[in-house]
Amino acid sequence: MFIHIGNDNVIQSKDVISIIDHSVVTSSGTMEKLIENNTKQQKVFGPTDEAKSVVVTSEQIYFSSLSVSTLKKRASMISTINKLEDYSDEIE
Repeated sequence: MFIHIGNDNVIQSKDVISIIDHSVVTSSGTMEKLIENNTKQQKVFGPTDEAKSVVVTSEQIYFSSLSVSTLKKRASMISTINKLEDYSDEIE
């Protein structure tokens, strides 16, 4: 399934490694180094000036203007949808 993470970015939910609050990222030297290295490789997307969260995937890093809680709700909805039974064949 896919998750719309804002700023016209849609990613596969299976690729998400972590969703981190932007304020935590700016206070972590390790995260700053990770973002710096990925920026050099042109693997960082999204507006850094209005970022509320950072989504780390297996291939890229995305700055999102959506909050961590909003992204968590979207990911939870996908999980719920995946668990639903398909009864469409039984309805006739």
